[in-house]
Amino acid sequence: MSAADATPVYLDPDKPIKERVDDLVGRMTLAEKISQTVNDAPAIERLGVPAYNWWNEALHGVARAGVATVFPQAIGMAASFDAALMLKVATAIGDEGRAKHHAYAAHGDRAIYKGLTFWSPNINIFRDPRWGRGHETYGECPYLTGRMGVAFVRGLQGDDETYLKSAACAKHYAVHSGPEKARHSFDATCDERDLWETYLPAFKALVKEANVEAVMGAYNRTNGEPCCASKVLLQDILRGEWGFAGHVVSDCGAIKDISENHHFVKTLDEGAAVAVKTGCDLNCGGTYPKLQAAVAAGLITEAEIDVALTHLFTTRMKLGLFDPPERVAYTKIPISSLRSDEHRALALEMERASIVMLKNDGALPLEPKPGTVVAVVGPTADDRDVIVGNYNGTPYRPVTILDGICEAFGEKNVLYARGCHLWRENRAGFTEALIRAEAADVVVACMGLSPVLEGEEGEHGEDDRSHIDLPGVQEELLQKLVATGKPVVLVLTGGSALAVNWADENVSAVLDAWYGGEAMGTAVADILTGKVSPSGRLPLTFYKSADDLPPFTEYAMANRTYRYFGGEPLYRFGYGLSYSKFEYADLACASDLAAGKDLDLTVSVTNAGDREAHEVVQVYASNLDAKVPVPLRQLVAFERVGLAAGEKKALSLTVPACAMSVIDDDGKRRVHPTRVSIAVGGCQPGDAKALARGVAEPVSIEVAVTGGVVEIER
Repeated sequence: MSAADATPVYLDPDKPIKERVDDLVGRMTLAEKISQTVNDAPAIERLGVPAYNWWNEALHGVARAGVATVFPQAIGMAASFDAALMLKVATAIGDEGRAKHHAYAAHGDRAIYKGLTFWSPNINIFRDPRWGRGHETYGECPYLTGRMGVAFVRGLQGDDETYLKSAACAKHYAVHSGPEKARHSFDATCDERDLWETYLPAFKALVKEANVEAVMGAYNRTNGEPCCASKVLLQDILRGEWGFAGHVVSDCGAIKDISENHHFVKTLDEGAAVAVKTGCDLNCGGTYPKLQAAVAAGLITEAEIDVALTHLFTTRMKLGLFDPPERVAYTKIPISSLRSDEHRALALEMERASIVMLKNDGALPLEPKPGTVVAVVGPTADDRDVIVGNYNGTPYRPVTILDGICEAFGEKNVLYARGCHLWRENRAGFTEALIRAEAADVVVACMGLSPVLEGEEGEHGEDDRSHIDLPGVQEELLQKLVATGKPVVLVLTGGSALAVNWADENVSAVLDAWYGGEAMGTAVADILTGKVSPSGRLPLTFYKSADDLPPFTEYAMANRTYRYFGGEPLYRFGYGLSYSKFEYADLACASDLAAGKDLDLTVSVTNAGDREAHEVVQVYASNLDAKVPVPLRQLVAFERVGLAAGEKKALSLTVPACAMSVIDDDGKRRVHPTRVSIAVGGCQPGDAKALARGVAEPVSIEVAVTGGVVEIER
């Protein structure tokens, strides 16, 4: 053997990745290549290629592989409106994922959920609160989703110049948000305007700004094409307009759907061939082995399969999986990170930032005085399901809401009764709950949803919701608790909007704690007692009834979400109260803006209260002279800021040029001469409920966009 042959090019870490990948793929037989196109890729022993299972999850912590830090569910983290904190959380998740991977690999365990390719985040737009998987997303706003998603990807993938810490995956591409039971055959149809203004912006942001390594194709069709075999989505937009250079993976079983459920082609062989040729590189499922027959039948060439292999092995090379461990800094992350005090504190910080106070008539904060007795009632008070959500790991020391309140007030001062079932029509526990309430000074009612009632198809009996009210007899129990005359604080759990109209009118205070992660109970207690001022803001609209919404199966955005809903909701997107008060002043920006330019603005915000608190500064834009349909308003910038009592800060924010643009009837994005109203504050402009409950009126300014018509990138 010559010196040149001693080390194959693909094993030489000093060679460019492209050369290494080309060398490796060129050494494989067709059968070996095809074997690598499924998620559970076997070893190729003659080439020293180890087995690799591509399927791993990290939605809000490393999932399904034992103990890991469990952060709040994605929808809860979105409620923080804190991209910087999200970056820290994702960095911690990436660290734990690396540590787990190397620990398992050292024992020869390369099974599912042990790899470094995480199929997270879910950046679909939560267009309808009935969708069971909405809690996996960052809510209904394309801009907020993009900012939180970019931060998550950057944290997960790391900042090394040579290697990825892990590979993130933007899913589910595209136009995907239920109904769950129809997802394998459903055609999500929308026009160009909704496609480019609502469904695609977050995907574009993750591809172009965060260099996300993977994109997952959805189960459904979009405008007639199966997403995993869509020329428009995969070729024209993803790789064409956006220049995506990573790999594309199918959702699990989606390749089989191409022929079996969408009937886009006739056979599994044809389905496998059309998916690879269109740009889906990896099959989560068992259909791509049909590529062998597809090649024999002339449906696809080996060279076309090579393109997929090149994308896949480029990712594995970028993860350092073919290089000496000492060359990859991430291999040194210790397994002790899984139980680190730093990560546990980070989970608590994120949950504190995520909790939204929806109402407070003065009952909060509760001062844990000696002798104060608290009745904790409700089906989610001591439920670990509402801690972990779904796509979760196993928390080391989870704290339920009951646990947290016992710690804050002293166990002997806390009376507990479950009161009722989560959803069953069973009132057997009412009496016990009322006895506890009558003996207490204040009642904390823990109610809402759990992952048992909203989730992915096949996770449980319920996937999507048929209504958005409190399930079962929870509201009936709540009414009886209020009738005792004791102050009642309602703590909601769940991942979606709830029509708690009666509660908003009748209980003393309402908090939304989402699926809060392993430190959930501690964070709830910290808010209840005033140790921390609530600062979360709603990442989705809370409607008064599902009757206010269009049919669930319609993907047109008309009358959906804060951007297009013409009615008066229960709580608006961006809504949330504080124990303090904030004032805005000194809003300044250019009165004239050249079309196609970003808008820089300054504003001052003052904590006018007597306690330290965080405010979420929100910037909304409304196009006043558009000649085509546009959103009523849209979030275009935000910043979370901490302020001491009486402190004033001057902030600088930038509104992107895209916020002044429209999608014209020909599908192009352009900035036209127009007037744009810019509003800056702690809520949406015109949010009557927020203003009535002490949130300051946003300050606003009108900007004239001048010059000719400018076409900009979609």
